[in-house]
Amino acid sequence: MRNFNRSVLSFAVICCILLLYPRNLSAEPAAREVLTAMKKASDFMANTVSNRGGYVSRYSADLTEKWGEIQALPSQIMVQPPGTTTVGMIFLEAYKTTGDSDYIEYARRAANALIWGQHPAGGWHYLIDFDMQGIRKWYEEFASKCWGWEEYLHYYGNCTFDDDATTAPAKYLLELYMVTLDPRYRAPLIRALDFILESQYPNGAWPQRYPLMDEHMHGGHPDYTSCYTFNDGVIKNNIMILLEARNKLGNEEYRKAALRGMDFYIISQLPEPQAGWADQYDMDLKPAWGRSYEPPALSSGLTARTISDLETFYMITGNRKYLKPIPGALDWLENAVINTDPAINYTHAYYYEPGTNRPFYTHREGTCVEDERYWHDYDMNNLYPYGPPYVLQVRGIRDEYERVKSLSPEDAKVEYEAGRKASLNIPAVEPDEVAEIISNLDERGAWITEFQVPQNYFGDVFKTPWRTVRGIEVQVFQRNMQTLVNYLKRKQLEK
Repeated sequence: MRNFNRSVLSFAVICCILLLYPRNLSAEPAAREVLTAMKKASDFMANTVSNRGGYVSRYSADLTEKWGEIQALPSQIMVQPPGTTTVGMIFLEAYKTTGDSDYIEYARRAANALIWGQHPAGGWHYLIDFDMQGIRKWYEEFASKCWGWEEYLHYYGNCTFDDDATTAPAKYLLELYMVTLDPRYRAPLIRALDFILESQYPNGAWPQRYPLMDEHMHGGHPDYTSCYTFNDGVIKNNIMILLEARNKLGNEEYRKAALRGMDFYIISQLPEPQAGWADQYDMDLKPAWGRSYEPPALSSGLTARTISDLETFYMITGNRKYLKPIPGALDWLENAVINTDPAINYTHAYYYEPGTNRPFYTHREGTCVEDERYWHDYDMNNLYPYGPPYVLQVRGIRDEYERVKSLSPEDAKVEYEAGRKASLNIPAVEPDEVAEIISNLDERGAWITEFQVPQNYFGDVFKTPWRTVRGIEVQVFQRNMQTLVNYLKRKQLEK
């Protein structure tokens, strides 16, 4: 009996030591540790943090405050990533990797929340408010006073393509349907894809919002939401979801619409010597006003991204017509350089004036929406921090164009497909990183980080001190869960 008591005492001492001292982060975590951490974090998100299966982007640690791009009400969830689709996608990944039915249940809850808030037309707004009467009050009393976030100043009641707000849930429903083959997800998915087809202009472009409305004047400028819109990925995101839907569902109309979208890149290029692109266009294909800080101008950053998109379209289709606009665009980017000193951290302005090609800068003054004033001129001093000067490596962009141009149509397609497959490769994960992620999980199952929110949305948020918050970020949850999933996949491959 005395030896038994000594054994019990020794075991208790060892347990105390293990509790008092942190685990050895250099030890390789076992699969069961990873599975336990994933389940704990997911259960907390799905059963404590979520609102009817949906999520915003960030939460205070005690869950009393929540934010999307701006502060959200308790009744709201975000459609625009990072939000509900971001969490739903990682639950799907966890299910496909582990086979644990809880994950597919959590993924279904996210989908059900999105379906609840799907607009009758088939798309989505930036957010869903489960208090249907409350969203107008939120706009009137809060969102419409958020200086700097002009996309929230007016409640249209329609859908938006801005920032992946409609294409992200469509993609999520597509992924969930392909995993479950559940017809409950096929019907809203088809409504979303039909909405994308219906909202496309005959010339291949898409508006920022649909159904079309033009009721909101802002800063003396006409409503911009019906413009042909490249800004924030509107056209590119629609093209890519249509191509994916065609590959998985087999409807050739999706591919035809995607090709019309690609062709819009060609017809919307501005004439030489300013052969670039603008963020948005009016019905005469001329650069148009967007928000008050987005003048009708050429955009160097958008032009660089457009060049990359056109190269991708060539690799998808094998059609060299998508390469033809690029040389003129490269020439314009080279002529638009405003600084060659490598010690100064910019090469280009964001905006250039049509006709003169002079760099065009945004300024702002005031204290709130009521007394705000924006203006644009050629002075680089005291800039409003939107579209400031930044770095573009035009030489590298040209080199990549020359490389892609040298590919035959067949080789270009092969490279594109190889790239798609490579994107599915499981990245290497260091055991120390996994161990640290597990050790950082709190007793509830939350990863707590620090982030900043503006002290006052109603004033100049770029001059007002920002408040540091300790809380939960959807992006951190997604990133940590993806790392743990990848670690498990590598473990499975090693068996």
